Amino acid sequence: MASGTALVYDDEMTSHKLLWDDPVCDIEVPERLSSCYERLKCYNLVERCVSVPVREGTEEEVMLVHSSVYLESVKRTPKMTEEELRKTSAGYDAVFFHPTTYRCAKLAVGGTLDMVDAVMSGKTRNGMALIRPPGHHSQRNAANGFCIFNNVAIAAKYAQRKYGLQRVLIVDWDVHHGQGIQYIFNEDPSVLYFSWHRYEHQQYWPTLRESDYDAVGQGKGKGCNINVPWNKIGMGNADYVAVFLHVLLPLAFEFDPELVLVSAGYDSGIGDPEGQMSATPECFAHLTHFLMQLAKGKLCVVLEGGYHLRSLSESVCMTLKALLGDPLPRLSGEMAPCLSALESIHNVRAAHKPYWKCLVHEDIAPLQDLSTKAQLLPTLGDGTPNSEEAIKTDKFLELHMKNISFPRPHVKTTIAVDESNARLLSLSVQTEKEKDTKELQALLSRLDADLVKEGKDLNSFLNMLAVLDKIIKKEVTNGLAVSPEVSLSSAIALKHCRNLKVQKVLCVSVGDMDVKTDLDDGKVLLINIGAKPPKKSDTKYDLTVNWKKGVETNNFFSPALGLILPVAYSYQPDLTLIVVGPNQSVGQNGISLLIRLLQGLAQSHILALIQESEVTFLQDIIKTLKSDFTPSFGTYAPDLKENVQRVIELREQLQNEWKLLQCSAK
Repeated sequence: MASGTALVYDDEMTSHKLLWDDPVCDIEVPERLSSCYERLKCYNLVERCVSVPVREGTEEEVMLVHSSVYLESVKRTPKMTEEELRKTSAGYDAVFFHPTTYRCAKLAVGGTLDMVDAVMSGKTRNGMALIRPPGHHSQRNAANGFCIFNNVAIAAKYAQRKYGLQRVLIVDWDVHHGQGIQYIFNEDPSVLYFSWHRYEHQQYWPTLRESDYDAVGQGKGKGCNINVPWNKIGMGNADYVAVFLHVLLPLAFEFDPELVLVSAGYDSGIGDPEGQMSATPECFAHLTHFLMQLAKGKLCVVLEGGYHLRSLSESVCMTLKALLGDPLPRLSGEMAPCLSALESIHNVRAAHKPYWKCLVHEDIAPLQDLSTKAQLLPTLGDGTPNSEEAIKTDKFLELHMKNISFPRPHVKTTIAVDESNARLLSLSVQTEKEKDTKELQALLSRLDADLVKEGKDLNSFLNMLAVLDKIIKKEVTNGLAVSPEVSLSSAIALKHCRNLKVQKVLCVSVGDMDVKTDLDDGKVLLINIGAKPPKKSDTKYDLTVNWKKGVETNNFFSPALGLILPVAYSYQPDLTLIVVGPNQSVGQNGISLLIRLLQGLAQSHILALIQESEVTFLQDIIKTLKSDFTPSFGTYAPDLKENVQRVIELREQLQNEWKLLQCSAK
């Protein structure tokens, strides 16, 4: 995989500004851009990125999306007087022009396209473009909603033309519906467009019927337009994660994009006067981490909205840290989506069931009587920031960002293997060979005296404990150990975590094995994935997923996204133990996907334990732990019906205990 993160920024784009009083447009200020860049410098993130020089987009590139008539009208604005600019602006909805607007809009296009080139050519793995004016509202023949040229739509067309891409995913997490992108690709099956947005039963701007959940695309594009309407304000971290796990990611993995573009509007974040939502900045890091598992990591994030400067800039920083591969902070708040969010999730899944194989076994029909229809909707404001609320959000974020921050580790992965398996390792990993074993032997004796008495070869257990200690002490982020008796090793590891006061450990075991540990106090959550029939459990902390390997299917999306991730995010572990045992039915790519997704939790603190007989997985697991590998699943094949039914049954059984499993309001 390529490495590095591209960063696009040019302060010339701050010259685009409003010259007259306009209460609708006065929140789109140059400081939106400069405050983000200054905050990136505060976190020393700029120096870690690959700077991409900004150029003007060409007229030919602009006309990949926009008409020549509209382009000519924008080209005339630099020579206009202020009065002429004002009159031209009034001809559009929520738009202003400045003498530098045309130049800045071309820089926004050119910078976005050069970032796409950096990612597609392998110069960098991913990238972020801090640009303005934004773009997702602008249409073929019209500026709209602060947007002049549709940067992301142009980028999708450009990537298709230059690199021959057949599938591009656009994810729009701005709080406003990007109707411009929807119109452009409404009949195009080669572009999957996802947008969540304030809708409030068509009472929120842009007040379009086609912003609702049942606008799924037209003609050949049916099923390729995903709208998640928010019918109330206050949506938070749990609501956003639930939509990704139950709507976007299952469809996106089936779509199998070759490039992911994000219309990254941060007005969906806490404190924003436009969005009035509650998602905290680290939520966007987690959303970014999810998207990094698609398209072999080819991900381009492009700035759209965001009007509370501190909330915007902190969210941009968290997004960039995720792109750089930094461990993610714990997601704050209770992981329980609200009723209105569940209603929207339910209806989107129902509307898209005819078009997607991953939904074929779901028993869902649209809900007609929504809880928010009978409620008095809030009075729609003009988006003007309330100074008291803005100060309150500033104070909250000042404390919140300190609470979730932690130092970036210098060493990421350490490996414990015996000499016979050392040849399987690459030279870029740090191996653990414990020289002074007396202390560890004493520890092992305390953990399992019978094991020591039996006189077994203790080296593998000692090496595993040495790696685990480094992870718990945060000397490394993650590690791997090979064991001849992986069930016993995992039991010893869990005992050691308990002795060292690790508060919560998530243990995911793959294959036929029995991990013995105390589950009564909630300090360990055990999830076993195997082909054997599940055993009865009396606790919510013991889950068994009966998963049989299919002949035609090669994916593990249904249990990973629909069960394991929701439970894991609800649990919020401090450390994750992934155990790969014999007779596993998940497959090499499934195990890699599971590790990559779980790296979003516990600050990426993962210990992978591999049964000696399964060392063929070693290299891929090491690459995955080091974030050097993203599995590719190829053409989608649906999961076995019996597997999916088991996941659905477990979801329904456990959703009252683990609220993030909910994907229906029934």
